[in-house]
Amino acid sequence: MKKYLFIVVSMFALLLAACGDSTDSGETSEYRTVYSGEIKTLNYLKTAETNEFALSANLVEGLIEYDEYGVVKPGLAESWESNDDATVWTFKLRDDVKWVDHEGKEVADVVAQDFVDGLNYVLDAKNESSTAWIATVVKNGDAFYNGEVTDFAQVGIKAIDEKTVEYTLEGQTPYFLSMLNYVCFFPVSGEFLAEKGDAFGTNRENILYNGAYILDKFEPQNERVLVKNKKYWDKETVKIDRIRYKYNKEAATVAPELFLRGEIDGAVIPTSILDEWLNSEDKKDLVRQNNNNFYTYFYALNFDPQYDAEYEPENWKVVVNNKDFRKSLYHALDRVSAMLTIEPYNPQDLLSNTITPKNFVDVEGVDYTLLEPLKAITENDSFDKDLALQHKEAAMAALNGKATFPVKVVLPYNSGSPEWANRSQVVEQQLENLLGADYIDVELYAGPATGFLGEIRRPGKFSMIEANWGPDFADPSTYTDPFTEGGSYNKPELAEGYNGQYDKLVAAAKAEVDPAVRYELFAKAEAFLIEEAFVIPYAVGGGGYVASKLNPFESQYSPFGVTSEKFKGQSILEKPMSNEEFKSAKEAWEKARAEALANASN
Repeated sequence: MKKYLFIVVSMFALLLAACGDSTDSGETSEYRTVYSGEIKTLNYLKTAETNEFALSANLVEGLIEYDEYGVVKPGLAESWESNDDATVWTFKLRDDVKWVDHEGKEVADVVAQDFVDGLNYVLDAKNESSTAWIATVVKNGDAFYNGEVTDFAQVGIKAIDEKTVEYTLEGQTPYFLSMLNYVCFFPVSGEFLAEKGDAFGTNRENILYNGAYILDKFEPQNERVLVKNKKYWDKETVKIDRIRYKYNKEAATVAPELFLRGEIDGAVIPTSILDEWLNSEDKKDLVRQNNNNFYTYFYALNFDPQYDAEYEPENWKVVVNNKDFRKSLYHALDRVSAMLTIEPYNPQDLLSNTITPKNFVDVEGVDYTLLEPLKAITENDSFDKDLALQHKEAAMAALNGKATFPVKVVLPYNSGSPEWANRSQVVEQQLENLLGADYIDVELYAGPATGFLGEIRRPGKFSMIEANWGPDFADPSTYTDPFTEGGSYNKPELAEGYNGQYDKLVAAAKAEVDPAVRYELFAKAEAFLIEEAFVIPYAVGGGGYVASKLNPFESQYSPFGVTSEKFKGQSILEKPMSNEEFKSAKEAWEKARAEALANASN
């Protein structure tokens, strides 16, 4: 059996004296913020929406977590081991973990069966869990979900005893630990779940808590408040006592002013006012850059449009099936102009030519995005005016008599994001200016601030849409899977001449265990997706500028799952970190992280 040992690595501290000390430990600390996108469910076993699982990450905990450098460490499991081929994983639970109710009263111990019951719920198709596809890594998980296996005892999870849970997987999965950082592997009290039935997760009373916080107040479109869980097994590391979210439908617009008035502790500073802040003696030291993250942003072209007839969806179906038409959009998108709405000074720092971001995984020191044939895409800018116009001419010639020009291109955006709205206007103008009003007519559509995914993207009410995806585990398949048949985006399998090519490439990659062969095959699949212009990659997430009293280098760090959403380990600074302080702290953090990762691999 391969055993995992946990070594405490002595690191130098990140000295941020210029930022001021954190809130006095003898006082009650409260972090305050505003929001506009509402929580629709507290059922963490069902949701896949970022704002919902971000909340759940602070209320419920899983088997493992990550430290501030991205090194895996024990969570509810105090130790674990796997067999030699990484198909069987066994976890020993802590003895001191409790389920509590919304008042903080102890209800039960967290036991191995809670993880079995949680996965049973996720893999039961009638519950419509949005994260079930991740959980099908366990043996017979997919078969149970599809009804081919009806006895859950045949699924690859079992409680060996009260404090030991064992997973048997469909195949060799050396990255399985990273998958446990996602909500579908979180535990649930089976007895409580059965008692609540469909009411589970509908309000703060109808869930149990084992994490760092309890939901003390939950009033949609008014306020939600998290308070420190006094029964939490690791409560000494929870430094912020209360987190207060106040609803404001104009949150993104009003947050900077609320921050200046001392009413909230963090705000995104939009580009529309960034110059004014940076040039103000009173404000320039309040604002800093934000870290990039591993969310990938891209434009998806829809092969099954479901919007109103006035926008001519049937005409779009004809043109989107022409590769030259898709390539004309691919090469016409000036990504630098688009990213100026987020980063007006260094927009190129956010650009990404691939779906999988750089520095996600590597093979023997070679970054995945530099593997052939993905390397050529990574190293060349997709924006090319001459190629865009060449493809336009070819498309118009091929579609003469088959399609009507100009083609209506329905481009929705979330009305709760001013920067998204501004970026959509920029994209509209530059695409129309380059390709011509005789070719396309971009129709902007302001979608709802709350429920945008459910009302717009998932029903297919778009021609072209800005979308994003974050990794769920440390393997390229986490970025390639969403575009396979039955995936959650643009249905490229419906494209003429597709013939399942992408799905076949992904399946071949998944069948390989050797990382060198596996990653090369994934690179071929991703290159095919981009070369066919089924998607147009353009950026990674994060970036921009913020004013915040949180130290970003104290938080837990991981490219995947819910770790980065946790407040655990963070403290509130007396004053915001300036950009100079941020750069200095980031440099120190990067050095400390390199040392931590090196020690962890030894």
